[in-house]
Formats: sequence, structure tokens, C-alpha cells
Amino acid sequence: VQLQASGGGLVQAGGSLRLSCAASGSIFSINDMAWYRQAPGKQRELVAGVTSGGSTNYADSVKGRFTISRDNARHTVYLQMDSLKPEDTAVYYCNALIVILPTGTPYEYVYWGQGTLVTVSS
Repeated sequence: VQLQASGGGLVQAGGSLRLSCAASGSIFSINDMAWYRQAPGKQRELVAGVTSGGSTNYADSVKGRFTISRDNARHTVYLQMDSLKPEDTAVYYCNALIVILPTGTPYEYVYWGQGTLVTVSS
């Protein structure tokens, strides 16, 4: 199972970007999905999460500007980022709790994408 993130880049303050993260492999089901970010010299932090039922939660710093969504049929999670600020500059990582059936018994594992860099210039 792999998570492949895409959509990062360089944008001016006030601009928008949309991140995507697709899961592939022998997937039985996907529970929670989320986006984290890590800025230089800082710890990784949760940006937004979405449950399999569509409930969402956001870090206070991005509420009202970022929107997380998912397409269960495509095993993909998205992060729409609007009104970007220089302090949003970071490497963004997708995260998912994925259930697999290696021997017929379901096991849930945490998977991480490779990270995509978002740079917001002032």
C-alpha cells in the first residue's frame, strides 16, 4: 500500500493550492484520512482530518481557509488551501488509517505519503 501526494508548489500570499493524495495497493477499506505539515525547525502538526463518514476537523490556524475532502471510490483525500499565508509554508504530508487483509483477518495500519512542499511568498 502506498500514498502518493501531489499538488504542492510556490504561490503568492492570498493565493490557492489544492493538494491530492491517492492510496493504492491491496486496500480493504480506509478509515480516517488527514493532512499534516512540518515547517522548518518545527514539529509536525495536524492540519485537517476527515473520517470515513465525512466528519472533518481543522487546526485553528487554518479554519475558514482550508477544506479537506475525500473521494472514497478513488481512495483519495484532498486539501483545498485558500487565502494562503507565508506561515503556511511547510512540507505537507497525507496520512491514512488503512485496513488490509493479508491473511483474511483485517489489520489497520497507519500510512504516510512522501510529502509535498508548499511555499507561500509574501
